[in-house]
Amino acid sequence: MRRFVAALAAAPLILLVAAGPILACGGLIGPNGSVNLLRTTTFAGYHDGVEHYVTAFTFAGGGGKFGSIIPLPGIPTSVERGGDWTLQRLILETTPQRAFATAQPAPNESSGGDAEVLLQTKVDALDITVLKGGGAAVGAWVTEHGFRLPPDAPEVLDFYADRSPIFLAASFDADAARELGQEIGDGTPVHITIPTDNPWVPLRILGLGKGAGEIVQADVFLLTDARPSLLPNPILAGLRIDHSAAANDSLLADLRSDKGMEWVPPEAWLTRIGIDIDATRLRYDLAVDATGLARPSAVAAGLVAPVSTGTPVPARSEDLVRWLPGLVFLGLGVAFIGWLVAFRPASGGRPA
Repeated sequence: MRRFVAALAAAPLILLVAAGPILACGGLIGPNGSVNLLRTTTFAGYHDGVEHYVTAFTFAGGGGKFGSIIPLPGIPTSVERGGDWTLQRLILETTPQRAFATAQPAPNESSGGDAEVLLQTKVDALDITVLKGGGAAVGAWVTEHGFRLPPDAPEVLDFYADRSPIFLAASFDADAARELGQEIGDGTPVHITIPTDNPWVPLRILGLGKGAGEIVQADVFLLTDARPSLLPNPILAGLRIDHSAAANDSLLADLRSDKGMEWVPPEAWLTRIGIDIDATRLRYDLAVDATGLARPSAVAAGLVAPVSTGTPVPARSEDLVRWLPGLVFLGLGVAFIGWLVAFRPASGGRPA
């Protein structure tokens, strides 16, 4: 453990290089609209049917308040201050030493009315509220609490509320952070515990308020019992798999010794996904099958939209365009095979 602390002190930690407060995998907004979200880091661990979602604010000077909205796959059982080194330890483990749903998320049941407050708590200079509601209701709640949403917010919030109406709204008060004695580079980790059938990491929300030519940058760490199946495939979706291997005993022991991380199993698989992509291309989330034996939910990935009948339909017309050539070739192939079967010669004879 002492070797880890010494190495940590010398490591070039991504979380400490920032010009503003950071909250991973959430849309960052300010009193005057969206705020530039720098590179973010998220950890999503999954064991015994529970997702442990760890993200952090980093105080980097300045003043005023900032807010963030994080979509969640279900209602959390707890939201508390996370450990002091989990994210940093994961970065150290997967950075070469050179010179981040349910399987079938429920359709939104709260498309109208006011957002329901499910949980409120305070973590250092963070005021955290867990909300249940449709996109419009959550957007209204955020606006009523002093934050102006960017123009694309209604579409993005509906994208999430249609699959899970649970959101975490966090308000970060930089002035309060300074009063608490937080210095530039100090981070406030938040640990969210969510019972769910499978882990799920919101990605599209990172592009909130960004337009064409603006790059979304993030790192997502997954810790699962086995090598997971992912949807969409990160490489085909323009992302990177920077690390994928069985977690070693030293890493697991270090993680388990951090606050709230006693749940870490004796064996696990660690995956690190790097995101550097134009905001207009980030139109999906990361769905996970933690067993690695099944295809993750396309609904959880945001690739198809749920409907009241439970039968998914294409979420966007461009999805049909994307798959149309393959469907045409498939249809022609089936027709050709049918023609061969219908007109092949009988045994020992010639076709008429």
